Amino acid sequence: MEDFFRIGVITSTHGLKGEVKVFPTTDDVNRFKKLKKCILRTPKGDIEVEKKSCKFFKNMVILSFKEFEDINAIEKYKNCELFVKREDAMPLDEDEFYIADVIGMEVWEEDKLIGELADVMQTGANDVFVVNMTDGKELLIPVIKQCVLDIDYDDKKILVKLMKGMLD
Repeated sequence: MEDFFRIGVITSTHGLKGEVKVFPTTDDVNRFKKLKKCILRTPKGDIEVEKKSCKFFKNMVILSFKEFEDINAIEKYKNCELFVKREDAMPLDEDEFYIADVIGMEVWEEDKLIGELADVMQTGANDVFVVNMTDGKELLIPVIKQCVLDIDYDDKKILVKLMKGMLD
């Protein structure tokens, strides 16, 4: 399982006081309000930073960190990613999962290997598993109780029930 989760990417600076615009890569942008600290992943290594302020503008999050007082200190971190440690991640509700934990799992229907989970599409209504099938084709499985029966993190397997017509 992953120890770190990416929550955003710094796209540019904002103003002169060390604020940055962050493109969020989390499904809940409100997590930035509760954020206390995160990891700034740079080409020279990780830097733990503490949030000073947070506001929202259009589809971006504008953050400042206690470690950076002005534009000159932060501008070299454009295009760097922000991560949180697993223990600092948002808690999951029942029947929720971290996408990073399921990518790469084998997908099975009863005792037949269907393929490997390649991606999770977030559609709004429900997530959709993108499975690379053993025959080289791609299969889309809606993440609903009728189709996804179990996710076994220990054995790295997802048990599914395919609806009629899904393989046609």
